[in-house]
Amino acid sequence: MHRTGELYGQFETLEQQKESAALGMWVFLSTEVLFFGGLFMTYTLNRHYYGTAFGVGSNTLDLKLGGLNTVILILSSLTMAMSVWASHVGKRKATTSFLVATLILGTAFLGVKVIEYKQKFDHHLVPGYHFQIDYRAQHPAPNDDPKEIEAEKEELSKAFAKDPDLNAHAQLYFSLYFGMTGLHALHMIVGAGMLLWLIRQSMLGRFTPTYNTPVEMIGLYWHFVDIVWIYLFPLLYLIDRHQ
Repeated sequence: MHRTGELYGQFETLEQQKESAALGMWVFLSTEVLFFGGLFMTYTLNRHYYGTAFGVGSNTLDLKLGGLNTVILILSSLTMAMSVWASHVGKRKATTSFLVATLILGTAFLGVKVIEYKQKFDHHLVPGYHFQIDYRAQHPAPNDDPKEIEAEKEELSKAFAKDPDLNAHAQLYFSLYFGMTGLHALHMIVGAGMLLWLIRQSMLGRFTPTYNTPVEMIGLYWHFVDIVWIYLFPLLYLIDRHQ
């Protein structure tokens, strides 16, 4: 396709090209809203019918790791926004630095998520034949706090009294947990790949005050992924935390 500098042949100006790219990105993000919306609806219905199991499942998650990841993503949104600003004012080194910082924060998020997933495997909380919601309470590790384990046993005892099929219903919660956080992590990995490309192009000096469309569009994608997590965190981690 014919291109003059950064302007493709089907567009008259860079501004028109940027507006078309923005429209395309917003349409794409709209389809992503519909995609995640189906998962949120599934979550809402199952939580309504199996609230006890969802509460128990949520309380097995590590709130500190989830909170840390929330802070990490909020900071990554800040650095992404700063990279867009730097590209607008022609600060090439700052653009590159902020993009690298965003990539580091995104990678840190994925690293924390790996730690969380490992905990679930260790505690037999992966849906399937070996799933056991009370595995940790029945098989505490040497470094587990005895008071915490005793409180967990008491919570499970009350939960089984309310819902005899707690183990089966808790699998629904963890199926949604892995499905929703796994898809979110996949979007993070895609975003990290795009950040690598942006960093390379920024180092080559491609982005200027007159042309910075890729930084803005990928920034929109990154902010969307961060917003999804802002919804996932309270829905998955904060059920019945007041008890």
